Amino acid sequence: MRLRFKFAWLLALALASGTAPALAHGVIVEHRQVNAVELEARFETGEPMANAQVLVYAPGNPTEVWQEGTTDDQGRFSFTPDTSQPGSWEVMVRQAGHGVLTTIPVAASTSGGEPAATPATEVEAGSNSLISPSTTLSPVQRGITIGSVIWGFIGTALFFARGKR
Repeated sequence: MRLRFKFAWLLALALASGTAPALAHGVIVEHRQVNAVELEARFETGEPMANAQVLVYAPGNPTEVWQEGTTDDQGRFSFTPDTSQPGSWEVMVRQAGHGVLTTIPVAASTSGGEPAATPATEVEAGSNSLISPSTTLSPVQRGITIGSVIWGFIGTALFFARGKR
């Protein structure tokens, strides 16, 4: 009888405690194009990615790093792309296992040496993230979680039901 009372308290405590959702954070990189490209890298929580590694790849050679650097304390980094190489420049920002690869379009230069201005590239803001901002569980994840909790309750009940040996 005493064993069942303990089990009932443990079960009530487990059910009452609940669980908080696991909150993983992704990475958001925004860029703005003026004469140079300015990046601002931050986690989804809004915290800047201070001193994150930045790798810039030119459109002509996407396997060789064109420029390498780090973000400042506010997660900012800027570079001036070679406008004689128009196309999609790729920028990789990484820090402590988190990272994102974003593509930045650069137009061909005009005869004056300035980038060609189009409505899409004059001042452009964009973001890219490798991790979904959603914190809800998918149906498969929810099923696995519920199954694991039920299996844990069954195992606990069988452990206490066996008695002392």
